[in-house]
Amino acid sequence: MAEAVLIDLSGLKLNSQKNYHQPLLKTLSAIRYHHAAKAKFLCIMCCSNISCEKDGAHDTCELETSNGLSTLLREFETVSNPSMAACLYTIKQKIDEKNLSSVKVFVPVHRKTLMKAFIDQLFTDVYNFEFEDLQVTLRGDLLKQSTEINMITAQELEAIQNEIETYLRSLPALKGELAIITSPLISDIFIHGFTTRTGGISYIPTLSSFNLFSSSKRRDPKAVVRENLRRLGSAAGFNAEKFCQIKTDHANDIWIMGRKEPESYDGITTNQRGVTIAALGADCIPIVFADPIKKACGVAHSGWKGTLLGVAMATVNAMIAEYGCSLEDIIVVLGPSVGPCCFTLPRESAKAFYNLDPECVRLFDSPHPYVDIRKATRILLERGGILPQNFQDLNQDLNLCTSCHPDKFFSHVRDGLNFDT
Repeated sequence: MAEAVLIDLSGLKLNSQKNYHQPLLKTLSAIRYHHAAKAKFLCIMCCSNISCEKDGAHDTCELETSNGLSTLLREFETVSNPSMAACLYTIKQKIDEKNLSSVKVFVPVHRKTLMKAFIDQLFTDVYNFEFEDLQVTLRGDLLKQSTEINMITAQELEAIQNEIETYLRSLPALKGELAIITSPLISDIFIHGFTTRTGGISYIPTLSSFNLFSSSKRRDPKAVVRENLRRLGSAAGFNAEKFCQIKTDHANDIWIMGRKEPESYDGITTNQRGVTIAALGADCIPIVFADPIKKACGVAHSGWKGTLLGVAMATVNAMIAEYGCSLEDIIVVLGPSVGPCCFTLPRESAKAFYNLDPECVRLFDSPHPYVDIRKATRILLERGGILPQNFQDLNQDLNLCTSCHPDKFFSHVRDGLNFDT
């Protein structure tokens, strides 16, 4: 049984006669009867006024003119907006507020394909949609019947995407303005920075608001992530169309941009101009590498497994091998990550950090010792030859614990599986 029911009245082409109220009342009553007991959200989607046709001209019909229909409509929540993108996004917010995922959609047959196309853009696989034709039979053809459109053309799909993008661009930033943390060690020839969680449009609590990662297992659709990325590109000054991010595997594989892209990798290096590379992190360490002499750079994602596997030095070694970088020229900056105040591992896993340096572990004799992955990363990089003066991890903002600062950062440790990056 559906948890949410959506009835699309936007596509009903009614003439100006008033006797459509009774059959519409009957249809809505039947839907309510079958779903009100189980559904937690009953919604009618329509324009501010329903468009009508009369002698080739357009008129309007107010739904509330019938007392019976008006009374029934109070049993439904009505979402009205000139834009279909705005209507469906508003409905999505209401569904998400109630944490619902099973949705039944009653839609006129000629609008079903259009409705599905919008839903594909605005929802993810978290949701389960079932579609049923909205049947309203009126004598005298008062409701204009249409045949189903079986496919959306490429041009129509582009128009749908443009409508969604235009609407999302109009939304205000949530949780404050977009913030980018930078390091004075990185040369001005590189645009660089570490984002916080503010300034985006994602509204899911654990994803709000600057979500830069889309997944079929999360409620934030790709369209929202693209808008967040567009805003970041506009603020930082890079082309969001040339944005590449790691494909995390919590290992030490590195993609040297220009070569064949691996299926997964936790580091990227490049010397190409005009591209942006990124490492995601929500407790794991996002690391930036820059060589101002060879004009090469890299990023890495270093969780506790990647730290022990040496993903940071693997990135450094790739820059040396591919671009002729020298160890003494490479600058390394660690972004915000979980601190030793919050991050624990089972004792067997923590043992490797203790063997690296006992100062990387606190309360080692406990079942779940506290581990400092930042200190471990610095030790491994300095042992690999990175100069201490070319290493930054103690900047006040960069050194903040992601788990301790929910107003600034996302955190897997704090928020569980539905965390953002």
